[in-house]
Amino acid sequence: MRGRLIFVALLLIINLLLLFRLVWSEQGVFAYLELKERYDVLRQKVEDVDARSLDLSQEIRKLKSDRGYQEKVVRERMNFVKKDELLYIFPDENAKPGGEGTDEREN
Repeated sequence: MRGRLIFVALLLIINLLLLFRLVWSEQGVFAYLELKERYDVLRQKVEDVDARSLDLSQEIRKLKSDRGYQEKVVRERMNFVKKDELLYIFPDENAKPGGEGTDEREN
């Protein structure tokens, strides 16, 4: 009877150690959940980069082949104008009055 009790106690201790290892060790459930979360974040970043890469590839293809798109991009981004055209640049509505170089300190 005493041997049986020692055997059950030993099995209980072994099971508690295995449970501890399963849940809280470096390869346990919590570590797995943390790695899974990091994996999901990295996978989302890769998908975002792939989508951005696809968009840029399509834009490069359009810039190489479509003359009208080339003109549109140059006119919008670089403020180029055709001969005999005037370009009016209006200040941004969100910009502070007085420009960037003004000193707002009171004397």
